[in-house]
Amino acid sequence: MAHLIDTERKRTSRTLSTSGMCRLAQITRAQFYRQHMRATEIVSAAEINAQVKAVALERPTYGYRRVRAELNRRGSHFSEKRVRCCMRQQNLLCKRRRRFIATTDSKHGHPVYPNLARGMSVTGLNQLWVSDITYVRIVRGFVYLAAILDAHSRRVIGWAMSRSLDSAVAVAALKTALDARRIGGNLVHHSDRGVQYASCEYTNLLTGRGIQISMSRRGDPYDNGKCERFMRTLREEEVYLSEYETMSEARESIAPFIEEVYNRERRHSALGYIPPAEFEQQLHQSTGA
Repeated sequence: MAHLIDTERKRTSRTLSTSGMCRLAQITRAQFYRQHMRATEIVSAAEINAQVKAVALERPTYGYRRVRAELNRRGSHFSEKRVRCCMRQQNLLCKRRRRFIATTDSKHGHPVYPNLARGMSVTGLNQLWVSDITYVRIVRGFVYLAAILDAHSRRVIGWAMSRSLDSAVAVAALKTALDARRIGGNLVHHSDRGVQYASCEYTNLLTGRGIQISMSRRGDPYDNGKCERFMRTLREEEVYLSEYETMSEARESIAPFIEEVYNRERRHSALGYIPPAEFEQQLHQSTGA
């Protein structure tokens, strides 16, 4: 019916009104508008499903909020409810696997430090760095990854991998961060109470650069929530989706994930759904730095 109406409209649009075309097609105006609106809705729904599916497959670990944010950045503005329904209908809502292994040994003889980060108001870059260590499974055992983030931008500014869970991997990540950033005199470094961060080598490196040391309270993972959240993202969006034969193979996959995907592409809800690198760029532009 709709095809017949379109044909008649093209043929007689210069001489006939909508009412005239409806008479030729032997339908009422109400039938015409119902058919036209229904066809438009079907095409629109198909287009929305296609766009949602494209983003969801491109970023298989994105939830509906991040999918919506990415669609908005591409010029397609849909409600959260519409995106969630589309993803549910197409079975695109991600399901996450959770695995845990202990990487923190707080039973040591080194001094521990008070929690300076708790209640701290972070308003800019290089005011608070947060750090943590996670494991990466390979075919024959595990390797370990230490990372340091700027708490304001959530950007990974230093990271390192090692076969051994000792202070060397944490120190290597810290040195990378120190090389990458120019710091002032008000920087706080926060970590858990693990032996890697309480070791003399690590704390001497911090105090030698005038950095204040902060450590989480015993048994409270929420004190270091920003870095814990990054480690969870790394595991769920890269490590758990891959099978590494060696540490070199793991490094080759994890490096682009951290530097390109996480820092430059992944949408962060705490940053208004923009990537950390873009957030820092906007910050520099706004401050004239």
